[in-house]
Amino acid sequence: MLETVVETMRVVIAEDSGPSRLALERTLAKWGYEVIACKDGNAAWEELEKEHSPNLAILDWMMPGYSGPEIVRMVRAKAEAAKAPYTYILLLTSKNERADLIEGLEAGADDYITKPFDQQELRVRLRAGVRILNLQAELVAAREALRDQAMRDALTGLWNRRSIIEILTREQSRAARQTMPVGVLMMDIDHFKDVNDTHGHLAGDDVLKEVSRRLLASVRPYDGVGRYGGEEFIIVLPGCDVASIQSRGEAMRLAIADQPITAYERQLSITASFGATVFIPPSTLDVADLIRTADDALYEAKRRGRNCVIYQSSPVPENAN
Repeated sequence: MLETVVETMRVVIAEDSGPSRLALERTLAKWGYEVIACKDGNAAWEELEKEHSPNLAILDWMMPGYSGPEIVRMVRAKAEAAKAPYTYILLLTSKNERADLIEGLEAGADDYITKPFDQQELRVRLRAGVRILNLQAELVAAREALRDQAMRDALTGLWNRRSIIEILTREQSRAARQTMPVGVLMMDIDHFKDVNDTHGHLAGDDVLKEVSRRLLASVRPYDGVGRYGGEEFIIVLPGCDVASIQSRGEAMRLAIADQPITAYERQLSITASFGATVFIPPSTLDVADLIRTADDALYEAKRRGRNCVIYQSSPVPENAN
């Protein structure tokens, strides 16, 4: 029997012979495939050219419109240009000459089967194709997981320093194009060194993780929250203007200060200080200027006794009119 497919595998089949196409369609449906049947090469290419096209195809070698090898070449060219997911392609052919079969494989086909096809042989070859596609999906998932891991802070799960700066850079560029503001908050956990010195680093880690959780619960899905380093954090707030940046920071401050944090079996009262600024087009300030301004505001918040939010407007560039 065919190995169980966790999710229904979609397959494009292209065969110009109506009886052969129907027989192939019924066989694949019986094995659990979702079949998209096409009567010629043009219809098959239309399906395979779509954004979320099937990753499995069985194409007749000779048929009206595009031939099987021609479609294979186009699919491979599309994948190379767009870095699309891999499509496993099996050619269905009545050709038996070695040179012809080599031509099909050189075009980029993964395998072939001669007509009239044997059901057992087709099943085995399709099983190999499904296995390859599943392995590829696992590799892609693993690659994405590693990529995400490289962009995240290992302790808190927030964006790491490099990633949050990239997010701020991207949002600032978008804000400049769309003439919209973007708010920036720099946050520092008050007296965090005392937590480590008095209760130990494990307690300090618990505080960092819980503060991060409360920050994430206080922002919108498209806001960016990153650990800048140590006990410092950056929050990027697209579309946040001067009128709202203070209230957004205040909501985060209260989320941290209102309830004690359980840290290594101890209840600790934790507060945080915030420095706020807003990028407002047509300002030409760069990301470093924004971070510096928010950091200056943060130090002013500390100077005023901590556990507060201080706003500071971004400086006007010297060459501005």
